[in-house]
This record gives sequence, structure tokens and C-alpha cells, in this order.
Amino acid sequence: MAENKRTMGPGPHGPGGGFRKPKDLRGTLGKLMGYLGRYKALLAVVVVLLCLSSACTVGGSYLIKPLINDYILPGDFPGLAKMLCLMAAVYIIGAVCSFGYARIMVQISQTCVANIRADLFGRMQRLPLKYFDAHTHGELMSRYTNDIETISEALNNSFGSVVSCTLNFLGTIAMMLVLSPVLTLITFAVLAVMLLVVRTIGGRSRQYFAAQQKALGKVNGYIEEMIEGQKVIKVFNHESAAKEGFYTRNESYRRAATLAHAYAGAMMPAMGNLNYVNYALSCCVGAIFAVHSGGAFQLGDLGAFLQYTRQVAQPITQISQQMNTILSAVAGAERVFEVMEAQPEDDGGKVTLVRAAEDPSGNLTRVHYDNNTWAWMRPDGTLVPLRGDVRFDHVVFGYNEERTVLNDVSLFAKPGQKIAFVGSTGAGKTTITSLINRFYEIQSGTITYDGIDVRDIAKDSLRRSLGVVLQDTHLFTGTVADNIRYGRLDATDEEVEAAAKLAGADSFIRHLAKGYNTVLSGGGGSLSQGERQLLNIARAACANPPVLILDEATSSIDTRTEKLIEQGMDRLMAGRTVFVIAHRLSTVRNARAIMVLERGEIIERGDHDGLIGQRGRYYQLYTGQAELA
Repeated sequence: MAENKRTMGPGPHGPGGGFRKPKDLRGTLGKLMGYLGRYKALLAVVVVLLCLSSACTVGGSYLIKPLINDYILPGDFPGLAKMLCLMAAVYIIGAVCSFGYARIMVQISQTCVANIRADLFGRMQRLPLKYFDAHTHGELMSRYTNDIETISEALNNSFGSVVSCTLNFLGTIAMMLVLSPVLTLITFAVLAVMLLVVRTIGGRSRQYFAAQQKALGKVNGYIEEMIEGQKVIKVFNHESAAKEGFYTRNESYRRAATLAHAYAGAMMPAMGNLNYVNYALSCCVGAIFAVHSGGAFQLGDLGAFLQYTRQVAQPITQISQQMNTILSAVAGAERVFEVMEAQPEDDGGKVTLVRAAEDPSGNLTRVHYDNNTWAWMRPDGTLVPLRGDVRFDHVVFGYNEERTVLNDVSLFAKPGQKIAFVGSTGAGKTTITSLINRFYEIQSGTITYDGIDVRDIAKDSLRRSLGVVLQDTHLFTGTVADNIRYGRLDATDEEVEAAAKLAGADSFIRHLAKGYNTVLSGGGGSLSQGERQLLNIARAACANPPVLILDEATSSIDTRTEKLIEQGMDRLMAGRTVFVIAHRLSTVRNARAIMVLERGEIIERGDHDGLIGQRGRYYQLYTGQAELA
């Protein structure tokens, strides 16, 4: 859609990106839980294993108390051996449970991510073309890469880690209170300082990491732009200026990254040293209690408590780290769900395209075999022959309410006629062909196809009856035959070759390394522009549509190659209704009718000789007195 293509800014992970908090945390988490909720039985197993793992971690440390008080100090070596075996068993069970829940959680998370990715791709196939006009390819691709990867990381590790750390923290605090409430108060005081440090350093770290991501986006965007424009850079000797621009952006990224990693790197040493302070205070005060408590607080109690002081800070640090990952994942999920909740393409058509057979009396009946005859089937079962009669009646259309692209356009194309559109860029030529495909819905007027309003025809049936040859060819990764067969997936090898011969592509295909089985990649970069266009024409020929749309199919090809391609297109156009958008007026001289458009209106119409005789806009364009801009 050439007339209304607009460019949006980069996506959330491009220039100007960085970490963004989710707008609707609760709602997005609910949607994620909806995917996780499909595996309730496995999640129940994960919860049980998490609880067992935390119980073993917390309980194993408590066993230090009887180990010292009951066996080491009295010198009960047989009992000591049994207690050590018990401790080993507890920690082994904890390790097995940890491995088990981690393994199950990976399976659940990857299945959920696969489901999300599949649902996202499925929804994108149902979105209208105008959605892709309003969003860049990079922005949409970031949903599949950055955003879904953050979701995967959070589901794999972060959610389970947060639950595990929370259970460990609560269990550790409970056991510390059981062992010594006074020493626990000291720990609480140090924990308060730790939380303040986490909030201060973590806040600064997030701020500078956001700045780092923004700077990284600018660097990556600049590099991509320079790589794509290497030819222009060299032509104008712009290498020095390009390097200077890169050095400036790279230095900004370096400064932001340095600050971000400086604060991030300070987190662990600060937390570790505070934990050592807590350990030392607890050790000193606990030793005094053990000496003067009269047996109420023994050496084993102190040993177990000191073990808990070493454990208590770890969950806080891990939770603070994982929350950033979770919030990033929720923000990514929010962007994914925004696409999945976008309004899908509205169809509403009830008339479908079916195969039909015609008896000697001219009556049509539906058949279920390929006989190269099609008909429109109305909801009541009546059949209308597919002829290729397309008519516009007072059509008004605009991509938005502020700007009308087509203003009261009326035209018709009878079966087998070739209709050409010429005019300046933005005049509405491509828009007309896009409306025939129902890529967009008109504001007023009607478009009929064989007497049927196109809004009443199911979109898949409508588009199956139309063949399109675009200026910009797009070849998919696969064999040459697969790319031609893209026009009709059930086409046989013989039909593929016949389509290639019709398009004039058979000759060069057979000179390829593996002929029709030659694998194309990178959009067919190994082929010339003319060869790619011939494959594009062969693809349309394979579809064998009654109506053909040629959207400036030869505008980017040299004149000599154009002559070769025109021969293929002439064979393809024979017996079909054809709409041609022409860049070179010499290609439309044989058109049944030529429509000259300017600013969304048809200002001239007629055949070549008639328009030349009028000495109007077409005459000026054809003789070079005016140019197609």
C-alpha cells in the first residue's frame, strides 16, 4: 500500500527502548497464569517439591543443634554417625526435590512459551494489513525475540526461585525465633539496613541500565543504518563522518554501561559485607548468652543460629534480582498480549468460492474435483459463474478520517479486459487494487465482483480468485518449485513447470544447479531482479486466477529485461481480467481502458489513441511534457 505507508518509531527494544514497567501488572499476570493453569497437576507437583526442598534446606541447618549438644559435646560417636547420615539424607532429599521441580518447571515453561508464540503467530495471520502499516517489522519481531525470551527466562527460573526463596526466608526467620528471639532482633536490624541498601543501589542500577539500553539501541540502530548504506557512504567519501558518529554514540553507551555495571557490581559486595557484620554480631552476643545462660542457650543453639544468619540474606538478594526479571517478563508479556488482543481482520463474507461444472444447458453444479472451473456459492446454495467482472460504483475511501485517498471513483472491468491505471505517486492506483482484495474497507460506495458485493464474499475465497504480481518480489526459503507452488499449494510438479513455461521462467530455472529443486535463501539474492520477477509471474500463473493485478511489476527492471518479462505477462494475461498499475506508459498501450488518476480522482479515461487525441494529462505524461512523480 504505497499511498499510505507510514513509518513508526522503533520498537521497545530499539532506539529509545530499555526497561519498562508493566502498565497492568495484575491483568497481565492473570493472562500468564491462564497459560500456566493448563498444567495444574504438574504445578501441584512443583509446589509440593518446592515445599519439601525448602523444608530440607531449613531443617538441615536446625540439625546442627542436636548434633553439637547431644553428640559432639558428650562424645557419642555412634550417635554422631547416625545424625550425620540423617543430615546427609535430608540434604540429598532437598537436592532431588530441587532438581525435580526445576526440571518440571522447565517443561511447563517451554510448553507455555511455545503456546504463547503459536497464539501470537496465529493472531498475526488474522490481523488486517493496516496493522502492519502502522507497526514496523522490527517492532513486531521484538515480540518473538526479546519479549518472549524474557517470558521464557522468568517462567524457567524466576517464578520458582521467588517462591523457593520466600519459603526459605520465612522458614529461616521462624527457626531463628525459636532458637533465640534476642539474636533475631539483631538480625532484623541488619536486615533493615540490607533492604535499604538493596532499594538504594537497586534503584540506581535500574535507572542506569535503562539508560544503557537506550544508548545500546542508538548504537545498534546506527550500525544497522551504516551497514545498509555502505554503498552510499563510499560513493560520497563519508567514512570519516560515519566513524565520528559511531564514536560519539559508542562513548555514550560506554558511560551508561559503566555506571550501570558499577552499581550492579556493588550490590553483592555490600550485601556480603553486611551479612558478615550480622554474623560477627550474632557470634559475639550469642557466645555471651551461651556462657551466661545457665544451659538455656547452648553451643549447639549458637551453631545452628549462626548457620541461619549465613542463609537469611541470600533469599533477599535473590528475590531482588529475580523481581527485575519478573517485571521485565510481565512488561514483555504485556506487549505480546497487546498484539494478541488487537482487533482481527473483519470478514463477514458468506459467499464462498467452489469448484463447479457446467452442463450443456449452461446450468452449474458443484463438484469436488479440479476441472479449472469455479463459481461463487451464495449462502442459499445458488451458484454464480466466476467471470472476472469487477466494478467500482462511487467509491470513497481513506486510510484515516483526516485524509481521503479515493473520492467518488467509478469504473468497470468486464471479463477478459485489461484496465490500466497511471498517475503520480499517491494518486490512489495501488489503493484501488488493495480494495479489490479487501485489504481495507471502503467508507461509501460499492465494489462488486461478478455482481456480488465484495463485502459479502469470504476473504479467503475472494483472494483465491485474484492473482497479484508486485513490484517488490518476495521469495521464501525453499526450492524454486516451492516458491512457484506458493500460488497453489496442491499444484503438481507438472503444473509448476507449466506455470514456469507460461511465465518464460523455465529456461533459466533449468540452468540452475538443481533446476526446480534448487534451494533459494535470503529472498533469492542469488538471482537477478528479472529472474525473481519471472518467478513471481510464474507463482501467479500457478494460481491460475481469473483476475490478475500487476502492481508496477516491471518498474525496477531495465528495458531489455522488461521486454522478456512482458512476453511472460502477456501469456499470463490472455483471457483474464487484468488491472495494471503502470510506471512505464509504453506497457499499457494495448489496454482496453486507461484510467488517469490524480489526487484520488479519475481525471481521464479511454484507450491509448483516444487519450493521446485529447491532449490532456496522459498526453503530457506520454510525450514527456510531464513526469510521473
